Amino acid sequence: AEGGEYDLVIADDYIVEMVIDQGLAQELDKSKLPSIGNVNPIYQGQSYDPEDAYTVPYGAGVQTIVFNPMEVSVPITGYEDLWDTSLVDSVGVIANYRVVNGMALKVLGESYNTEDVDAIQAAGEKLMELAPNIRLIKDDNIQDDLISGEIDAAVMYTSQVTLAKLANPELEVIFPKEGVGFGIMPAFIPSQAPNAEAAHLFLEYILQPETAAKCFEWIGYYSTNQLADEYIAEEYRTFLTLPADFGGNIEMIQNIGTEAQDLHAKIWTEFKTTSGQ
Repeated sequence: AEGGEYDLVIADDYIVEMVIDQGLAQELDKSKLPSIGNVNPIYQGQSYDPEDAYTVPYGAGVQTIVFNPMEVSVPITGYEDLWDTSLVDSVGVIANYRVVNGMALKVLGESYNTEDVDAIQAAGEKLMELAPNIRLIKDDNIQDDLISGEIDAAVMYTSQVTLAKLANPELEVIFPKEGVGFGIMPAFIPSQAPNAEAAHLFLEYILQPETAAKCFEWIGYYSTNQLADEYIAEEYRTFLTLPADFGGNIEMIQNIGTEAQDLHAKIWTEFKTTSGQ
């Protein structure tokens, strides 16, 4: 699939890394993207495209904890607090094993992307201790379970956080003190795109601040366009733009070796079983 049917593709960062490695993306003509400077530098220079030669970041997601302060008695400042015994059978997590296994890695002071199997194993044992607190593991619409009160705290995707906060502004969103994992959905032009000219024109269009703001409100992901932030509607702005005091302790989940990957998969299966899922 050289992308011969598509002029522009938006995909997850780890997919784009493989696309670029295999020569399936073409270099952008920056002279046709005069508004490229609107992109927030936080989302540039990533491992999948260190020189920003092939991609423009579209949306970004940050792994956050969301909880109902009326139902949670312990102050939550990081992942570690989700292990608190007061949260028995009341926590929901998305079904992304690198994110969830990664929580335990972060609590133990490790990188999401460590290849050290002993560190991954230790995180697996730590994760099993979380199982009594887990009520739900699901990707689809987990925000509904937080809104309805089925769960009191959750780790979820940014688009779900947006929906949860719109439904219940009282919910609290926390950037975990152990560090924040984030992912980017970059846009790229396939090497065999039928009309790369049109793709550049479209990219330039969505790089306009007002257009970008509408895109972020629609998809519910973080704004990657620093000039768009002021155009995002007030009720969305607090959770679609990075707060001013956002720390630099952020790490992207990346592709890892087969041995580490296999151990993650084994831990995840065990965790789901132990959690009754």
